[in-house]
Amino acid sequence: MTAIPPVDGLTIGAALRRTAAHHPDREALVFLQQGFRVTYAQYDQHVDVVARALLALDIRRGDHVAVWATNWPEWVLLFMAASRIGAVLVTVNPAYRTHELAYALRQSDTKALFLIDRFKSSDYFAMAGEVRQEVPDLRWLISMKDHAPRGMLTWPQFMGIGDTVLPGELRAREAELSPADPINLQYTSGTTGFPKGVLLTHRSVLLNAWYVGQSQGLEPEDRVCVPVPFYHCFGVVIGVLGCAVRGATMMVPDEYFSPEGVLDCVERERATSIYGVPTMFVAALEHESFPGRDMSSLRTGIMAGSPCPVEVMNRVVTDMGARGVTIAYGLTEASPAITQTRADDPVEVRVKTVGRPLPGVEVRIVDPGSGDVLGDGQQGELQARGHNVMLGYYGMPEETAEAIGEDGWLHTGDLALRESDGNYRITGRIKDMIIRGGENVYPREIEEFLYAHPAVESAQVVGVPDPRFGEEVCVWIRTRPGVECSAEEIRAFCRERLAYFKVPRYVMFVDEFPLTVTGKVQKFKIRQEAIRKLGLEVREEGPGFDDEAPDDEALELAEVTS
Repeated sequence: MTAIPPVDGLTIGAALRRTAAHHPDREALVFLQQGFRVTYAQYDQHVDVVARALLALDIRRGDHVAVWATNWPEWVLLFMAASRIGAVLVTVNPAYRTHELAYALRQSDTKALFLIDRFKSSDYFAMAGEVRQEVPDLRWLISMKDHAPRGMLTWPQFMGIGDTVLPGELRAREAELSPADPINLQYTSGTTGFPKGVLLTHRSVLLNAWYVGQSQGLEPEDRVCVPVPFYHCFGVVIGVLGCAVRGATMMVPDEYFSPEGVLDCVERERATSIYGVPTMFVAALEHESFPGRDMSSLRTGIMAGSPCPVEVMNRVVTDMGARGVTIAYGLTEASPAITQTRADDPVEVRVKTVGRPLPGVEVRIVDPGSGDVLGDGQQGELQARGHNVMLGYYGMPEETAEAIGEDGWLHTGDLALRESDGNYRITGRIKDMIIRGGENVYPREIEEFLYAHPAVESAQVVGVPDPRFGEEVCVWIRTRPGVECSAEEIRAFCRERLAYFKVPRYVMFVDEFPLTVTGKVQKFKIRQEAIRKLGLEVREEGPGFDDEAPDDEALELAEVTS
């Protein structure tokens, strides 16, 4: 029987107070780029100051407060402070443009927007000014820096107004809150249409954070390198909350990912755990300075966020030395993790499966056509039920009903099978499946196979239109540095081991793949570009947004297949 986690029954604010009481002097947050370091006692105090400032803005329980920023200390403080007063934090993708920002703020009924000044080429201050009149409920714009244009509060000004709120007022608000209250609204996109806001509760994210940490054996003594973006469920739940509930130190290398920053963080700060999506791990492993780095402090970690090639996982275990690294699988709608391998699982399990369900989470495999529950070894849709399932999509009852059945089962849209030992393997996406001449082709199988070719560093398989077979197999390949390869060589390699209908008709060599800000490959863009280059023009139904969508949020956490 699984012991009741100490965070069950708590709100996020109370969980942080609990950790601060147990580990007041332990280092809590380290932001290397910004030179920011605080202990858990200081962390808790900082959050109180921000929470009182939110109360001074008349932010009430259930109000929506948005944050549009990269990985800055203020992001974390704001998330914890909003939770402490019962406000719902709306996490906005840093890559959004004005029309996307306006939609998210309007759809979420946001009352206050916190933002940095810029991200790469985007002038956030100017963009926020443009959309302000389009969002009826938006009352406050607050810069997370010490400067701001007219009509916007600076961060010091915002912090200063908290002095008008007495500590007792904050305590009174905290006493009103319930673990079942909604606390986080995260936008997730599909292949078409507008993003949907996933509403998560204190309890759903706290239990997820606790159990994911437990699966990798995270302890207060651990120092965790977290380069993934906070706006994403991986960053805020598994990163921010995962460290906070365990009393571990969260270390953030840069405001956004750089392989050198990650390597510096691990080496100089003696990280014992490392998080990231596969493309981040590949970038770190392939960085020119990696061979001379001291990675000996690494013990565990999480690879997540997109399909995880077996060869990449093997290199993280052997070359990087993170022998206890785990793989988790899930989606934003599941807070986010559904299954996870354990740090003490055999390496074979950790490189070929996504592990077993987290405690308190049920998983089943269902035939997508008939709805019948399938047995071991049979491929079908993975569905989940438990404390991790979202409340629903904000303001979208019909979409919520489509995603969650009347019996509480969340439909993931992922194809999977259960092994006889209870571990699950993700075998693809229902929507990504290629149907060639009546044969079902699963891109993941071909991609995994191609990683065994000595010239292939990365491979992405998509279906493209074909007048004879309906669809044909197309692969984009990025070769290893200094290694040459031909399309016919790739096809010959596939013909040796794969059925004829799985052999790619089109082989295209590229220098890079289109990626989301979280490092996930955007297959819809690969398909669109392949169709254009091959002259296979057909009418394509484009995504609602042009930066993140489709984010394949049902693959929010990693998948591994043999």
